[in-house]
Amino acid sequence: MEAVTEAAPRVGIAAACAATGVPRGSYYRGRRPVPGRRPRPAPPRALSQDERAVVVSALNEPRFVDWAPAQVWAQLLDEGRYLCSVRTMQRLLASRGEAQERRDQRIHPAYVKPELLATRPNELWSWDITKLLGPTKWTYYYLYVILDVFSRFVVGWMVALRESATLAKLLIAETCRREAIARGQLTLHADRGSSMASKPVALLLSDLGVTKTHSRPHVSNDNPYSESHFKTMKYRPGFPERFGAPEDARSFSQDFFHWYNFEHHHSGLGLLTPADVHRGRAPERIAARSRVLEAAYAQHPERFVGGLPQPASVPTAVWINKPQPPEKEPSLPAAAH
Repeated sequence: MEAVTEAAPRVGIAAACAATGVPRGSYYRGRRPVPGRRPRPAPPRALSQDERAVVVSALNEPRFVDWAPAQVWAQLLDEGRYLCSVRTMQRLLASRGEAQERRDQRIHPAYVKPELLATRPNELWSWDITKLLGPTKWTYYYLYVILDVFSRFVVGWMVALRESATLAKLLIAETCRREAIARGQLTLHADRGSSMASKPVALLLSDLGVTKTHSRPHVSNDNPYSESHFKTMKYRPGFPERFGAPEDARSFSQDFFHWYNFEHHHSGLGLLTPADVHRGRAPERIAARSRVLEAAYAQHPERFVGGLPQPASVPTAVWINKPQPPEKEPSLPAAAH
């Protein structure tokens, strides 16, 4: 029995393109013959290969390795040599992958973000210097302030006529002595000002057994507690626009720091004063507040919709740049059965 062969039906281009999802325009463009491209003739003004080699050799001379093409062109011209235009030099360098910055550049070190934790007073201090306007233009007095990060208590301050590493060293040494700081107990954090990063201060801290840390350059968030403290001071209603003499600045600072340490109910401390937290009086203050709230609740419980009120507590940990927990990888959906 002979096999019967049937010819497959022909399919039109439109139907085939519709079935395969290929646009008809793409099909026809693909069938066009690609004409051969003629090589572009070299312009009559172009440099020859030998001339290009001379230019590249001149640009890479040891004396020109960190010179810009325009500088090389001018120097060669002063020496009585003209090889090509500055733009041609730039094109030749670009064609060889040498068009980047030719001069030596300073490489800035990678600064690590400080991550500092305080769980009790006199464990982490932050210090900074701010300017106070003097009686005339361009005159300043310098206020040095050392702040305990955990309690926000100002442990040391000084008003001076200049910013000085020697004065900072004296203030730090006296403050450590007054607070009875033991070796290995304290970390002192500051920005990278000239006094903060000075060698005398670094040697003093090493002698005292105090760990020093610094903010990253131009990152104010790395020293937030000192910055916030200065803002509190300068936004006080009684803060003067200018101080007539250093004695005026010292008198104002003395009154301000007494108010700040012993009378100011700090929002970051459960509305306790820095002195309460720094001197260890926070538990008894909170207990006394609890008794007052309990009495108020017993007298009028209907006024407390949320039940017996509780006084705010003091934070148990204070961070400078608290580490962020690693992000969890998204879990894959379970396969359907």
